[in-house]
Amino acid sequence: MTALRQRKGSKGKEHPPLGADFQPQQTNCCTDHHPEKMLHGDWSWGAIVWTSVGWSVSVGLGLLCCIYVAMLHENDLWFSNIREVEREISFRTECGLYYSYYKQMLQAPSIQEGLSDLIHDNLTESKRTINLLQRMNIYQEVFLSVLYKLLPIQSYLEPVYFYIYTVFTLQAVYVIALYLTAWLLSGSWLAGALTGVWYILNRVDTTRVEFTISLRENWSLPFLALQVTAITCYLRPQLTSLQQVMVWLMYVMTFCFCLTWQFNQFILLVQALIIYTLDCVDFLTTTQVTTLYLVQVSGLLSVWLLQFCNSMILGSLVLSFIVAALFIRHCQVCVCKKALQLRSDEHIFKFIKSKFALGATRDFDASLYLCEEAFGLLPLDTLERLAGTLLLYPYVLTLLLLTGMLAVAALQNLKSKGGSTEERKGAAEGRAVAFRPDVAYNLLHTLFFGLLAFSTMRMKYIWTGHMCAVAAYGVCGTELWTSLLTTLRCNIKGYAVPLAMICCLYYKFWPKLMEELSELREFYDPDTVELMTWISTKTPKHAVFAGSMQLLAGIKLCTGRVLTNHPHYEDKDLRERTRQVYQVYARLSPEDVYEILKAVGTDYVVLENSICYERRHRRGCRLRDLLDLANGHVGDGWSC
Repeated sequence: MTALRQRKGSKGKEHPPLGADFQPQQTNCCTDHHPEKMLHGDWSWGAIVWTSVGWSVSVGLGLLCCIYVAMLHENDLWFSNIREVEREISFRTECGLYYSYYKQMLQAPSIQEGLSDLIHDNLTESKRTINLLQRMNIYQEVFLSVLYKLLPIQSYLEPVYFYIYTVFTLQAVYVIALYLTAWLLSGSWLAGALTGVWYILNRVDTTRVEFTISLRENWSLPFLALQVTAITCYLRPQLTSLQQVMVWLMYVMTFCFCLTWQFNQFILLVQALIIYTLDCVDFLTTTQVTTLYLVQVSGLLSVWLLQFCNSMILGSLVLSFIVAALFIRHCQVCVCKKALQLRSDEHIFKFIKSKFALGATRDFDASLYLCEEAFGLLPLDTLERLAGTLLLYPYVLTLLLLTGMLAVAALQNLKSKGGSTEERKGAAEGRAVAFRPDVAYNLLHTLFFGLLAFSTMRMKYIWTGHMCAVAAYGVCGTELWTSLLTTLRCNIKGYAVPLAMICCLYYKFWPKLMEELSELREFYDPDTVELMTWISTKTPKHAVFAGSMQLLAGIKLCTGRVLTNHPHYEDKDLRERTRQVYQVYARLSPEDVYEILKAVGTDYVVLENSICYERRHRRGCRLRDLLDLANGHVGDGWSC
């Protein structure tokens, strides 16, 4: 197993108001200027200076986050001083598989030949030729490799650094997007500053980029955050001149998000449900609903074309749902999937069914997901950490207040639907004052994705970043507290509370951050290094290797050998092949295992002690137990 050992001599430790027409009695420099206001003709020196400061702070916080995670990555692995094979091994599991295609493109004689090899790949799965650009979301690796070849940087920047620095830079983009969302909601860039600070302080729960660089979510979530920012701006009541710009920005960000993550359809399905909910309670106009749906459809279809008409996208539930929503025919939701006979994503639905069916399952794929900690419920210590940085309390308070206001406004809207034309017209005018659609969207966004995070821990990274923006809006959105403060006869400036909170967080956490950055470790995994070296020097170049998905991804990256299976699980035949290869750990005879391995062209099989002697905190979650249960070699009531 990989170890991170201490380096010698290192120090270490074991907006505007909710109503579009509402004007507060007092204004201040904190709440007067929105990031888009300069485009509406506000060219006063105060507006220019204050807005410029806001934009500068956003860039500064984004760069700070980028540098912070880059330093953590360097400190944990001593990345600049370890060997190339150790650097490659540090790209664990599917991260190594994705990075291998970046490396493959760089080693190709030309861009055309590199693309041809990806389209007609026969190394990733033995005895098969597959189109990697269709099966996997690796256009980002293709784009980066082409960019690296074209830019004059080869002499002073190694390819691996160009790759990881790009991903870390996207973290800066992520923070800036969250910053702008909070600014748009509250009218104060101090809300954005508080968002950025909270995001950095809660790094353990907001991102894992420093040790899972190549994961698709690290590429896609910054684009999702930018899309949410564009939607927030698009739904602002007073917005006029920026509408067309925001529509195009939403499309581009949706496209980039979908192109970089295979789970895009499920995230967009949740987003479509949010839009549908807002439409049902009459918070969005027909034009807005149609535009948002068409943006989603356009983004997905663009990716569908780039991925060589991938049927998994065409038959996704989100496309079916949007069609059903637009035509008010909910029974159409499953028609596409049945007509196309899709099986690529059926393991996701098996997992969901098993997770919430409250019963045991013999299905190997579903059990494999259920036994992974990342797909379990959100641990309670996550909430303890979020509370420790003063993030949870304002978030929960804001959530409760906004949810109550939304419920009241929704009931008023539903009640007005049954009235006369004049009553409906009057109610529509009142709704503009009662609840802003951009606030309603962000509220449902954080609610829906919060529920998703609580049910599946891996999804928390979609929720926690946006959580920072909502909590900061609650702190800085003075219109939320106007009535309460007026009742208490309390006159607090809009910038006093966020400034006090930022100062408190700085005083409490800055020393801890400095101590964390001073802790130096080193990548240490001699057994895996020895294995990769042996494979590279002692086996034929086109030898076929079988083993665990995680280890085989590293073998593909470090040695370029042919694999029998790999961690990208979005293919029915591959999942079945993986289950067959894993029979080396099941209760089968050597003869049966030999026939299985020869059927997939195996020359070498790598057995891992960590699997043979695996111990799990959850009953029946060892790989060999899952195989025996799926094979029927043990009953449902067996014990370890």
